[in-house]
Amino acid sequence: MTAILTTVANGKVVYFHYTLTNPEGEVLDQSEAETPLAYLHGAGNIVPGLETALLGRHVGDEFVAIVSPEEGYGEHDGEEPQEVPRDAFPDDMELEPGMPVFGETPDGDHVALWVVEVDDETVKLDANHPLAGVTLHFKVKITEVREATEEEQAHGHPHGIGGAGHDEDDGWDDEEELEDEDFEDEDEDEDGEEDVGEDETPRDN
Repeated sequence: MTAILTTVANGKVVYFHYTLTNPEGEVLDQSEAETPLAYLHGAGNIVPGLETALLGRHVGDEFVAIVSPEEGYGEHDGEEPQEVPRDAFPDDMELEPGMPVFGETPDGDHVALWVVEVDDETVKLDANHPLAGVTLHFKVKITEVREATEEEQAHGHPHGIGGAGHDEDDGWDDEEELEDEDFEDEDEDEDGEEDVGEDETPRDN
C-alpha cells in the first residue's frame, strides 16, 4: 500500500529537486535548496518529456531525464521577434530579457511571449521560449508524493510552497497581459491603410 501511495501517477502532487543543464553541461535552472518544485501529475504543469520520465517513479528515486526539444519547449520556429510599444506595459513594471508575458490573438486565445530586448520606446517579444530548440538534461530527485486535494484538481495545479499556487510571492503577478492591438502592424501603405500580413500575432508555443 505504501508503494502505491508514493508512486507518481495522475492526480498526485509530486515534489522534486532538479538541476537543468544543456548538452554542454551549463546549468540553466535549478530548484532552491530548501524548496523542491511541486506539480500536479497529468495536468501539464511541466514539460511533457519530464512528466513522462517521472511517471511510475517513487519517493527517493534519483535519475537523469534527457528531454528532446519536441518534448520540451519545442523547436525554434525562426520567427523574428516583434516590437510593441513600451507604454503597452505599466510604467512601474520592470521588464527583463527572458521574462514571460501574455498576448491575445484575434480569436481571443492567450499566447505566451518572452521579452528579448527592452529600451525606452519599445519591447521586443519572441513567441519562442528561451529554451526552444534545446535538448534538456534534468537531474531529478523525488522527495514527496501525495494525493491532490479537490481544489488542486479543480485548479489544475498544486497550492502552497513550491507549487503554482496563490502565494503572494509566487511570481504570477509579473506576467503582464497585452491586448491584440499591441501586435498590429503600424506600417501604412500609400493609401493610408494599414499593411497587415496574414498572421500578425505570434503563435502559441
